[in-house]
Amino acid sequence: MSKSILVTGGTKGIGREIILRFAEAGFDVYTCSRSKEDLTSLKEELSNRFSRQKFWVKKADLSNKAEVLEFLKEVKKLTIPDVLINNTGIFLPGAIHNEPEGNFELTMQTNLYSAYYLTRGFTQEMIARKSGHIFSIGSIAGLTAYANGGSYAISKWAMLGFTKCLRQELKEYNIKVTSVLPGATFTASWEGVDIPEERFMKPKDVADSVWAAYNLSPNSVVEEIIIRPQLGDL
Repeated sequence: MSKSILVTGGTKGIGREIILRFAEAGFDVYTCSRSKEDLTSLKEELSNRFSRQKFWVKKADLSNKAEVLEFLKEVKKLTIPDVLINNTGIFLPGAIHNEPEGNFELTMQTNLYSAYYLTRGFTQEMIARKSGHIFSIGSIAGLTAYANGGSYAISKWAMLGFTKCLRQELKEYNIKVTSVLPGATFTASWEGVDIPEERFMKPKDVADSVWAAYNLSPNSVVEEIIIRPQLGDL
């Protein structure tokens, strides 16, 4: 029986590369995005490249709790994932004291609450079967304060705390939990900036790091992956 992976926000960047890496290893894939067109394109590509697996996609805006819970309900009819990647996120730059009204709420709902609701929805089944690996895609913004980080940085500090708590709660049930804290990665969040592409990390490097952490023996877990551009933070 194939293993399964659920990746939120799986059509672009880090999420997409994680899906491709696990699909290459024979995993069934479950994912969501706000763009139906992007999901259709991804599913077609996966089906063409990997003919033996299941690829299930659903349009969902995970900043909306009702849509998170509906997505969760539909996935649970089909599988309890072996690997859960909480990857959905947005970046809205701005300082705390003057960022637009609503930035905080939207950022927290998207970057943190979605992961909280979705993870809680699967943990009882993971505990019962005593297996699973949960990855939270955070950011170095959750380790180091920087100008213009605003609500994004707050959400990533909170995500790290959420993931650390999960690690402590779930370790006795043989469920692994890993925080992934990437630096500047060449994804859609950086589109239009006047910085050479080679100054960024490649999304595939983050995906390969997740794959390596997943493949350790049951005796060990990588609690945190901190990965930065070779020349340092931007």
